[in-house]
Amino acid sequence: MAEIALTQVSKRFGAVKAVDDVSLTIADGEFVVLLGPTGAGKTTTLRLVAGLETPDDGRVFIGGVDVTGLPPAARDVTFVFQQYSLYPHLTVFDNLAFPLRSPTRRTPEDEIKRTVREVARLLRIEDKLGNRATQLSGGQMQRVAIGRALVRRPAIYLMDEPLSSLDAKLRSELRIELKRIQQDLGATMLYVTHDQTEAMTLASRIGVIHQGRLVQIGSPRSIYEDPADIYVATRLGSPGINLLPRALFPDVAAPTEAVTIGVRTEHLAIARACTGAVTGKVNWIERLGDQNHLHIDVNQRQIVSLVDPDEGLGVGDEVAVSLRKPLFFAADGQRVR
Repeated sequence: MAEIALTQVSKRFGAVKAVDDVSLTIADGEFVVLLGPTGAGKTTTLRLVAGLETPDDGRVFIGGVDVTGLPPAARDVTFVFQQYSLYPHLTVFDNLAFPLRSPTRRTPEDEIKRTVREVARLLRIEDKLGNRATQLSGGQMQRVAIGRALVRRPAIYLMDEPLSSLDAKLRSELRIELKRIQQDLGATMLYVTHDQTEAMTLASRIGVIHQGRLVQIGSPRSIYEDPADIYVATRLGSPGINLLPRALFPDVAAPTEAVTIGVRTEHLAIARACTGAVTGKVNWIERLGDQNHLHIDVNQRQIVSLVDPDEGLGVGDEVAVSLRKPLFFAADGQRVR
């Protein structure tokens, strides 16, 4: 395995700056997830590491070696794409073995068999090795696509939203499998997604990207609890963070520059209305089994709060609202403390 380092890397496509002065180091054995919406520059960053794109500025290092000018084949990386990209006429075994049979990486057949069976066991598809790719379910096909990257044992694994085309149950299952495999192999992985759940559950560190810039990078917990600005705060959390005008809670101590208060659903304390408190009315309740989300109108502002289902509150109830662990943002969206 190897370290990845991007130093002041930029990439333009015409007038669009897809990647803007990104510097990022990924340690050996780390699982780093780049999180952002479509068009943020995530995939372009991945392609720059793979050598599928050449940076206009900056350098790319893998294992301490400057690979900026090297072709993809010389970088010892594998790339898992969003689509399965399997050979439909080949069996699962032959799809998995294909990288090991290429002229540049010719491997003895006995070693191919051993490696393919080991990877199939890791992915729990050893009973499918004789099937053609067209006979597999979506989840099985994605496992094969991931397995084709694993058989190579490269320095770096690059993954471009590999779970996004699967249904919710399969995505949940494969997230667990992928994290387990990464830890078992001690693999260095750079993974891009727009899905906050994938980022939170998979990553050692999350890098949040906005308009080609790396806005913030840190552990999932630090990104969630200590966002650098409103953009980062809104990328994580379901339901999303409540963004409220400072004037709505005049009694809350806040920095003088603060114009917006951010508060997570679990950091709103809700109780039956009492004299002197900020009050609102319950408009709607989402019942999620072990918890409820209350949708509350406070002075014509909508707030979502997480409460225990045994709280006993109903639609139309007047409630008192108070804040725990509020976050404060200036007029430009930057965090103030």
